[in-house]
Amino acid sequence: MRRSPLAPLIVAVAGIALATGVVFGLREIAPVLSLGVVYLLVVLVVATLWGFRAGVAAAVVSAVAYNFFHIPPTGRFTISSSENLVGLLAFLAVATAVSMVAELARARAIEATHRREEADLSATAARALLGGARLQDGLAQTAHQIALALALPSAQLVLGAPPTAPDRASSYPVGDGACTLVLPAPLAPAVDARVRERIVPALETILTSAIERDRLLDEVVETTALRRSDDLKTAILRAVSHDLRSPLTAMVTSGEALGSPALDDEDRAALSGAIVAEGARLERLIGKLLDLSRLEAGEAEPRVDSIDVAEVLTAARDELAPAAPAHLITLQLDRDLPPLRADAVQLERAFANLMENALAHGGGQPVSVRARAVGPRMVVRVVDRGPGIPQGEQARIFTPFYRGDDASPTATGSGLGLAIVRGFVEANGGTVRVESLPGQGASFVVEFPLP
Repeated sequence: MRRSPLAPLIVAVAGIALATGVVFGLREIAPVLSLGVVYLLVVLVVATLWGFRAGVAAAVVSAVAYNFFHIPPTGRFTISSSENLVGLLAFLAVATAVSMVAELARARAIEATHRREEADLSATAARALLGGARLQDGLAQTAHQIALALALPSAQLVLGAPPTAPDRASSYPVGDGACTLVLPAPLAPAVDARVRERIVPALETILTSAIERDRLLDEVVETTALRRSDDLKTAILRAVSHDLRSPLTAMVTSGEALGSPALDDEDRAALSGAIVAEGARLERLIGKLLDLSRLEAGEAEPRVDSIDVAEVLTAARDELAPAAPAHLITLQLDRDLPPLRADAVQLERAFANLMENALAHGGGQPVSVRARAVGPRMVVRVVDRGPGIPQGEQARIFTPFYRGDDASPTATGSGLGLAIVRGFVEANGGTVRVESLPGQGASFVVEFPLP
């Protein structure tokens, strides 16, 4: 919101009038020359709000009023005593110094505000460009934040150079011309300098990483369409090119941003949390790749022992914490479940993958895990409340790297979890199947023969 150009004049006149009245009231209890400090308060307020020039102008007007109303002979602009002249000049000098100090404090406060806004902008840009599904969505969100930070009606981030130069617009290349920031013109010189010297350089690192990330996403989509029937080696290479690089890119970029001295504690905590989350995601992906490679190589021989299914399911739920709080996964286990002959570690990984899959596709709704003995078999059901699985896909979801033809573009799964579930369950003598109707969630049923 723009301030009225008459605001400093109105405030100065009103303040000086008030100060004059206060001095009249105090002149009976204090020397007149010592009461000039009352006018300094008005000078300080004006200089703080409107800068050095306004403060000096208020100081001059205050000196005139001080002389006219309070320094003998009053009611005139003449000064009869050299002592009073020195006092008035001292007042002017002090008022000017106060204006200068207030201007410096004002400038530093504005600079601190700009730095904070730019740190917020960098953090928002990192989240939008590196954490979003597609680059174009992140560009629009970042441009909106730039417009807010600069108090402009609009802003636009365009990949490459704009096709035509818009009328009354200022263009700023970002990242060696990889993107262009378009702002409405004319801009004030201070705003133009701020954009060129601070905002554009801060965007370059984030934008370069985001463009590389988007290119990798496009490569993955193209590779998936062309090589869906390739063997495991090609599929693993595809996963490594995307699912490993994406968290690494986010971790490196967030780590670089943490070195900025302009970040506050909240932004540092957000970036630190992003690094930890991406590191955990990377660890889970590597574990899945290793599990699948062992299964495909026939090296996942189970270490069979007598195990407690309730303990295995509880451990599997705890493995997903803190990404999946305990209240999101409900265990409904029959009492006195008989022991099972199987590999506890492999089944824990299998059930953890089932629970993680149910949470990912359950729309944030709780997941129910039920276990009971039915005749000669142990039956475990993992039930979610998601959109369900179409009949035509139910036989394909256990294929490595399969994510569904209508998978959301924001999905971050690698397509390995259910393949690992089938491998570990079958290695331990069990079976796994899915029961689902569109719109009614999905139920994964795992069965084992009891001793």
